[in-house]
Amino acid sequence: MGRSAPTHIPYNNLTTQGAPINMLDLSLVIAAYLLGSISSAIIVCRLMGLADPRTQGSNNPGATNVLRIAGKKAAAITLLGDSLKGFLPVFACHLLDRSDLVFALVGGAAFLGHLYPIFFGFKGGKGVATALGVQFGWSWTIGAAVGASWLFMAKVANISSLAALISMSLAPFYIWLLWPAPELIVVQILITLLLIWRHRSNIRKLLKGDEGPISTSSTD
Repeated sequence: MGRSAPTHIPYNNLTTQGAPINMLDLSLVIAAYLLGSISSAIIVCRLMGLADPRTQGSNNPGATNVLRIAGKKAAAITLLGDSLKGFLPVFACHLLDRSDLVFALVGGAAFLGHLYPIFFGFKGGKGVATALGVQFGWSWTIGAAVGASWLFMAKVANISSLAALISMSLAPFYIWLLWPAPELIVVQILITLLLIWRHRSNIRKLLKGDEGPISTSSTD
């Protein structure tokens, strides 16, 4: 039995609730992981003749480290690429009329691909941009809420890692308010916990008061 998605969800999505996972769903999850495994930072730096971000700065293949070692242009391209690989597979779920479970699994798979990319020895970035892309893919209102929280904290504290940790910690609450599907909430909680784990070195620096401002901090 199908039902209309909540009116606040964009893209005119109709989800099929209670349907078992089929081959199309499995293919979407696998494709999301593979797309997430494409490292925008490494590819951008190679194309621009720059150093491998895994060997420079914080050694993380993400937009913040690219900003540090290569400048704003390369970082902006990396940020866009990392966001799109989270957004596009989830947006495909809207177009293909998938269930809430598939939305959640596809978003989680794209995020895991960024953290543990099969094409780059399972050593990826910290996942902030890709997670935000997933959230915008689920619903632009969710993405906007998380993004606004990041911008507010970045403006107040000028510390990228702190802004990421707070905004992503609020994400399950925003999903509960805006699209209260248990599958999405559970996957977002897992994304948040993984993101916190990947930022453990940043958390230690924050506790010591050693974390640098956005221009030098190491969240990716």
